[in-house]
Amino acid sequence: MEQGIASQHMTTIWMYIMLASTFYDFSATSIGGQNISMSDYAGKVVVVVNTASKCGFTPQYAGLEELYKKYKDRGLVILGFPCDQFGHQEPAENSDIQSFCKLNYGVSFPMFGKTSVNGSETHPLYAYLKKEAPGFLGTSAIKWNFTKFLVDRKGHVVKRFASKDEPSEMVKDIESLL
Repeated sequence: MEQGIASQHMTTIWMYIMLASTFYDFSATSIGGQNISMSDYAGKVVVVVNTASKCGFTPQYAGLEELYKKYKDRGLVILGFPCDQFGHQEPAENSDIQSFCKLNYGVSFPMFGKTSVNGSETHPLYAYLKKEAPGFLGTSAIKWNFTKFLVDRKGHVVKRFASKDEPSEMVKDIESLL
């Protein structure tokens, strides 16, 4: 029974993705529980990143915040999507995640509720991002926390960055889009 529901969910996601033409066709729930349309970010350069607070890459929050502060007035926005699919490294509830990010890294960029980026419960936004910017050797799966997607001002996915890629390594690509 559960397998049938999961299969139906994936079919619905793929139908939706096939109809989507840009990043702006999606929405997600903010960390505070509000439904946010990605069209709210139309005209901005966007970095979408799956995050976790108990990961070896967690210090990247600082670099992401630094990028956000440096370029937000020029049209950059960073969107953080906590994910608990990799080694149970994001076990906290949304309110605790938000507090952790603010207290430890001064995160001021928008954060969203915990999100599945792989498997049968993949959020449609992430299914779209993975389709538009496959990983190494064309793989679609997100390999780990802090995989980053760069979206241009028209809502097209431009590039995918691996977990190991530091936020500072995205500067050249971000500046070319601003």
